[in-house]
Amino acid sequence: MNKFKKVSFTSFLFLVAFALFTGCKNDDPSVLKIFVRSASNELVKDAKVIIIGDVNSTPATLPYVDTLVTNSSGFAAFSLDDYFTAAGEENTVAYFDVLVKQDPKQAQAYVRCRAHITTVETVYLPN
Repeated sequence: MNKFKKVSFTSFLFLVAFALFTGCKNDDPSVLKIFVRSASNELVKDAKVIIIGDVNSTPATLPYVDTLVTNSSGFAAFSLDDYFTAAGEENTVAYFDVLVKQDPKQAQAYVRCRAHITTVETVYLPN
């Protein structure tokens, strides 16, 4: 019975250590989803969405620029996993200027993103 207790205790310690080392890592994606709406609140497809990292923010955001076009559902989804990997584990927040263009209309916004979270922002185009 004593040998059984030792094996059980050792197995328990191994499982606890495994859970601590693998269970704490967050693998959720970092996504910035920008919805574009018209002045009449309709979703807009084929609008150009540009995000630009705000290098003057506090904490500072790394230089970053990306451009997408809204899909048929009226949003552009930017994957920011590569950005947060490059920024390092200690930088879990980033700030972006958002520019939306659909000729001749333009709009802008400012958004804060966090690592491993989907951030959603809606930008309204003027009349």
